[in-house]
Amino acid sequence: MNNVPAMFALTDKVAIVTGASRGIGRACAIAFAQAGADVVLAARRQEDLDVVAREIHDLGRRALTVVCDVSNEASLDALVARTLSEFGKINILVNNAGGTGPNDPDQTSAEQFNEALIWNVTPAFLLTKKVAGAMRESGGGSVINISSAAARFAQRNFSAYGAAKAALNQMSRNLAQDYAPHVRVNVIEPGPILTDSLAGYFESTPDVAKSMLKFIPLGTFGQPEDIAAACLFFASDASRWVTGKVLGVEGGAEYLS
Repeated sequence: MNNVPAMFALTDKVAIVTGASRGIGRACAIAFAQAGADVVLAARRQEDLDVVAREIHDLGRRALTVVCDVSNEASLDALVARTLSEFGKINILVNNAGGTGPNDPDQTSAEQFNEALIWNVTPAFLLTKKVAGAMRESGGGSVINISSAAARFAQRNFSAYGAAKAALNQMSRNLAQDYAPHVRVNVIEPGPILTDSLAGYFESTPDVAKSMLKFIPLGTFGQPEDIAAACLFFASDASRWVTGKVLGVEGGAEYLS
C-alpha cells in the first residue's frame, strides 16, 4: 500500500519555474524546495531571482537562476540547456510567466490582441515541447500551466486575456494527449490572488476589493501559497494518474462581476 503523504514528496526532483521571482512563481519554487526539489528559477530580473535563490539555499536545496525572456525562443533553449548542464535532468515544469491587463475591445488593435495570445500561450507550448524529451529520459515528468479563472468567467474588458487563457487551457488538454504516458500536463486556474501587485491595487481601491469579495463564496482572496499547494499536487506522484485537467483555485467563484 502506498504511503499517501509520501506521494507529495519531490525528493531530488528538478523543477523549472518561469516567472519565479515573485508572486505565484516564487511561492511554487519555495514549495517545491520545501518538498525536496532543486529548482531552476527563470525571470527577467537577476536581482529578484537572487532573493528567491537564497531562500531555496536556506532550505538546503540547490537553485539555479536564469535570466530569461520567455517570448524569445533562444532564451527558452538556453534555459533548458543550462538546466540539463547543471542538474542533468528535468522532472517538473511550471509555465507561470504570462498575463496581460484589461482591454477595451473598441480600443484594441489586432497587434495588441495577438500579443496577448502569443505571450500567454506560445511560450508554454514551446517550453513544454523542449523539456518533453528530457522528462521522458528522466522516467517521466509533469508540466503545470498557470492559467486564470478569466478563461471561463464572462467579464467586461477581458476579451484578450480571457481568450488567451482559454486557449492555454485547451492547448494543455491536447498536449496531455500528445505526451502521455510519460509526461503529464495539467492546468491551474487561479482566481484573485493577493500578490504584491494586486494587494497594492486593492489598497488604493478598497471599494473594488469589497465588491469582488461578494462573488467569492469562501469570503476571502487567495494567497500565492494556495496556488503553490495545487502545483505541488500536480508536480508530485500524488497526481500520478491525473493529466489533461483544469483545476480552479478561486474560492468557489463562478464570476466576479
